[in-house]
Amino acid sequence: MEITRNGTRPARSGPAEYFTGTVRLDPLMAADTPGRPAGLWVTFEPGARTNWHTHRLGQTLIITAGLGRVQREGGPVQEVGPGDVVWFEPGEKHWHGAAPAVAMSHIAIQAAQEGETTDWMEPVTAAQYESDEKG
Repeated sequence: MEITRNGTRPARSGPAEYFTGTVRLDPLMAADTPGRPAGLWVTFEPGARTNWHTHRLGQTLIITAGLGRVQREGGPVQEVGPGDVVWFEPGEKHWHGAAPAVAMSHIAIQAAQEGETTDWMEPVTAAQYESDEKG
């Protein structure tokens, strides 16, 4: 058994090359052995979001607080809230973040393949983020 105490892993800001707005990343677990997932507790300030990206082995989001938005390429923007669980298929291009006026936190879980979990792409435009096409 291993217990990692809250606050013992330093938080960091989401890098501007991968995020729009203010994002805090709190590491929960590292994918340091085969089959072991990586996990982050991510907090997005209102309007903050990821760039478009994919995950080599997929990703699960567990929304823990606030109101968020998620979108897969070609699909509508969808709102998510506490208790919602989102699964993105391996290689599925998507983004996620907070609603315009409300912060959102989620736990993100993804496994590594060849040491990598995420392939980052272009920023989500304001028009994409503010799309009226909600599911």
